[in-house]
Amino acid sequence: MTQQRGVLLDVIEQAGEHLDADGLYRRARERDHRISLSTVYRTLSLLKQHNLVDELHLSEEHHHYEPKSGEEHYHLVCTTCGAVEEVSGGAIQRLREELQREHGFMVRSMQIDIAGQCARCASAAA
Repeated sequence: MTQQRGVLLDVIEQAGEHLDADGLYRRARERDHRISLSTVYRTLSLLKQHNLVDELHLSEEHHHYEPKSGEEHYHLVCTTCGAVEEVSGGAIQRLREELQREHGFMVRSMQIDIAGQCARCASAAA
């Protein structure tokens, strides 16, 4: 683990949001001006290979990244303001059980990003 890779992993872990490569690059450069965008992309690839980060699509053209948590969760993506809310349990677990019951399908993993409007944007539009 090089110093630059450590900086990038730390930025992802401390971000508190789902950064894309450009956002990660900007924050990492504040800590180490020698980090290049190509270093960010190479490091992201390496971190994904080693299961340290997850790559998310979040209903956009580019990817976002978050630390691998081990906890299964999903994302509600506001198409108005871009807010991302993490959700787990409940309805998702019932979907998993229903797929097993109705189709005999054993779900091993799921990637669910639900695009819509957050409560704040919906109330502002009303």
